[in-house]
Amino acid sequence: MDLIIRLLPMKCDTVSQVPAWRMVLWGVVAALAVLTLGWYSDLRIDYVPGTIEEEATRAFANLFAALKAAGFSTEEVTFLDIAFVDLADIGEVNKLYMRLFPEGRRPARTIYQAAALPFGGRVKVMGIAIREKSGG
Repeated sequence: MDLIIRLLPMKCDTVSQVPAWRMVLWGVVAALAVLTLGWYSDLRIDYVPGTIEEEATRAFANLFAALKAAGFSTEEVTFLDIAFVDLADIGEVNKLYMRLFPEGRRPARTIYQAAALPFGGRVKVMGIAIREKSGG
């Protein structure tokens, strides 16, 4: 079996999408270090501050856009890595997690507190999606 690794920059079709990096390997995609980034009117991409719910919503939207660009769906997400600056924010993000992933299809996750996140962010989300290979 050949080992094929593709590091793919996400194509941005709208201002609601931001660049992200993902790695595709044997039907597995890892979307890496997705923060609450957004476009500004001068086409600059930067951290967009907000409430923990706003930042988490943008981080998950960026993760889902990176997965979609790699040809994966949110239903194929099997693992999430969520870093917080303040663990007191877990309750708000858990509510969002429950809305985004239906019961019985919720991915495993690791949650932890980081001393700091890039750009002063409050939450960072990384995800792994797996597609079973069809046809053996």
